[in-house]
Amino acid sequence: MGTLDSACPANPVDASTAAISSSDAAEFASSLPGSRNRLVVSVNGPSSDSAISSVVFKENGSSIRQGEDTPGLVSDDEIWLQMRAEARHDAEVEPVLASYLYSTILAHKSLERALAFHLGNKLSSTTLLSTQLYNLIVDTFMDDIEIREAVRADINAVRERDPACVSYSHCMLNFKGFLACQAHRVAHKLWKQGRISLALAIQNRVSEVFAVDIHPAAKIGKGVLFDHATGVVIGETATIGDNVSILHHVTLGGTGKYGGDRHPKIGNGVLIGAGATILGNIKIGDGAKIGAGSVVLIEVPPSTTAVGNPARLVGGKKTPSRLTEIPSETMDHTSFITEWSDYVI
Repeated sequence: MGTLDSACPANPVDASTAAISSSDAAEFASSLPGSRNRLVVSVNGPSSDSAISSVVFKENGSSIRQGEDTPGLVSDDEIWLQMRAEARHDAEVEPVLASYLYSTILAHKSLERALAFHLGNKLSSTTLLSTQLYNLIVDTFMDDIEIREAVRADINAVRERDPACVSYSHCMLNFKGFLACQAHRVAHKLWKQGRISLALAIQNRVSEVFAVDIHPAAKIGKGVLFDHATGVVIGETATIGDNVSILHHVTLGGTGKYGGDRHPKIGNGVLIGAGATILGNIKIGDGAKIGAGSVVLIEVPPSTTAVGNPARLVGGKKTPSRLTEIPSETMDHTSFITEWSDYVI
């Protein structure tokens, strides 16, 4: 099954249901400017089954309602309203995406329900139904205000720090680092509730779908950016502070087969470059920077830069150079090079 033919909410206003109306997406698409005689996507499914069973292409020649009057629409969430405006604009510019954007964003009354719908479809399988995942995820979001705040802080972090992110809707729909992080927040909540098997099942699906492996016990703050995210591995006892930026192929791992507290502790405002490996129960201080490809085995002081294999502090151990800006926000990966090495090509 693909994304469009997975099970999804019947009435996104009600968290207990999970199916988009079989005709609403096509009606929305046909209402867009220039829709006459254009092939658009419609989603159809049997009324007795909440799963959307087929994708139907049909020719529309009449203008139908634009679907903006979503019942119960949350109207005081600036990020959500901006995301909806972006989705409507994209649907008009690219009509082939109109049904998709309606189903994933415009049919829903809140960011939480749209995100739950999208994650449910992404993480579903033939035996783990998206209807079940939708209800589980949206209930977890709505029961925990800290998760809801973290979702918004994360999406803001992506929008502000990643120049490749062109909009909020682009982030929610297409940035797998953001999606993997939000799925982890759900798994972590389940883990704390003692629902171990379910938490591990979600971890497994996130790893399979997004190539991001975060143990559900790991603790992650808010305002976190997983940039590209492919190959990120975060161990069971790792913690990540607020306002952290982590690139692809980063490992926060242990040092052997022994249990207990064995994974890194990442402070606030830290930047970890692509391919960096940090091993053991060591602390990376607030505002520190870890260079790409580094292997870090000992503690890194706050506001310093560690680079190399094994990593060394820029400026030396006794008098390391001090960063004056928050590296996770500047996303500066290379300015240290003149201090660290006489590297030339």
